[in-house]
Amino acid sequence: MARVLSLFRPQAFLALVDRRKPVLCKMSMDSRARMVFAAAVEAVQPDTVVRQSIVRKKDSVIINGHKFTLNHNLHLVGFGKAVLGMAAEAERIVGDHLVNGIISVPHGIQQTLRQHGKEHLLVKENSRIKVMEGAKHNLPDADAQKAADSIKQLASELTENDLLLVLISGGGSALLPAPIPPISLQEKQEVTRKLAGAGATIQELNTVRRALSLLKGGGLARCAHPAQVVSLILSDVIGDPLDLIASGPTVWTEVWPEEVLSVLERYKLLNSLPASVKEVLGRPSPRLRENNDESSTSGNVLNAVIGSNSIALQCAGRRARELGFRPVVLAPGVCGDVKSVSRLYGLLARFACSREEPPPEIAAEVLRLGPEVGVESWDLCRTMQVLGEGRTEGWGSTCLLAGGEPTVELTGMGRGGRNQELAMRVGVELRGMKLPPNGPVFLSGGTDGQDGPTEAAGAITDGGLCVEAQAQGLDIETFLTNNDSYTFFTRLSKGQRLLVPGLTCTNVMDVHMLLIPPIPINIR
Repeated sequence: MARVLSLFRPQAFLALVDRRKPVLCKMSMDSRARMVFAAAVEAVQPDTVVRQSIVRKKDSVIINGHKFTLNHNLHLVGFGKAVLGMAAEAERIVGDHLVNGIISVPHGIQQTLRQHGKEHLLVKENSRIKVMEGAKHNLPDADAQKAADSIKQLASELTENDLLLVLISGGGSALLPAPIPPISLQEKQEVTRKLAGAGATIQELNTVRRALSLLKGGGLARCAHPAQVVSLILSDVIGDPLDLIASGPTVWTEVWPEEVLSVLERYKLLNSLPASVKEVLGRPSPRLRENNDESSTSGNVLNAVIGSNSIALQCAGRRARELGFRPVVLAPGVCGDVKSVSRLYGLLARFACSREEPPPEIAAEVLRLGPEVGVESWDLCRTMQVLGEGRTEGWGSTCLLAGGEPTVELTGMGRGGRNQELAMRVGVELRGMKLPPNGPVFLSGGTDGQDGPTEAAGAITDGGLCVEAQAQGLDIETFLTNNDSYTFFTRLSKGQRLLVPGLTCTNVMDVHMLLIPPIPINIR
């Protein structure tokens, strides 16, 4: 007891803190950045999010605050890249109350998980869940359509005494193709391909896609009526819009044929539509069926986002605090061109690292960039206030966290991805910052473990990037022009700046991290 009480004495407490400092000092900023990123990925593992979301209480489960009775009446369906691990964990929790299940997962995923030692994300040998693989190269195919037909059949046979657990993750749309007859899968794909090629927005694409689909836009929930439907969602879309994740199979979305035709006319595709598509769009209400309207289904559907970029950032912030940083989350929805995004992070770094009050022009440009990168002015002002307090009040290291999915304008034929290119561009923005040893450290990584057609998820950079590249004869601008960020980082210091976490089994978009070291205080 005396030992415990002594820790509350100021001298003892300070001594305890001092003993921790050498541990943190010996760990590089690069290493700590990688550990924070790993914590973000770990927080949204498919089995982890399900385990945290389903609480078993004898013959009932509590999901998102709602209690559901179990009486050997639970059925399970799922579709998406991370659904296999979600389904395996769900079956472990509910046990023999699970009657049957069907999940549609990417081609080859079971073999890949075994090769990487991820057997805990596989269903057991005597599982009541049927695993169907399809959608090679993330494109709808005959195997995925067969799985979708099986899922539709299972849902259609349920009664009011049944509970349907629906598991959804990114990639679910391609794994649940079910065009409205007589439209063929090829015809539907051709229409959406032409729309995308003509420059249609994601909202316009989904408007047309849902109109031609049996299961999207709430179609699956209607098939399952009158059963209770509970949908657990691992989001890979900015803002977690339920109607966009896997095209919202359990989220009611009305279809107006006039709106669909307007989109097709806008891109001059009306005259080239297949006869089957014209037939479906000519019907009064293509996706409505008798007694299956919104009023009869919405009360029996619970949609819950159980994994997202926001959740990943929260857990990353906790890990950052354990590693000696003061965490501050900017926003989970950063988007826009990587040039604008990199400029924003460069400005925030200079704002935080200025030894004196930064010029007002920096804050003004940060606020100007906000709309371009999907960040609200309130979030930018809040973040700058925290960074400013850290500078003036002498806080230690700061960890600025954000997430989202920026875009890259392709001007070359090199290898890379948005995360590696963002890291390169931020490194250029940090050039010349004098904080030891190389100023702030920046990390950008995809939580799915893959950035473009490369083995890397992203990269780590700092203010010494340009000097290091020049010393090794690498011209950064040439690599950026050719969108060749992976080759650049591979050649730079033998790839030591690359972020290569391997198979992550999840995807909640990207994590951005700016680690700001303590600001030296000028003694006057």
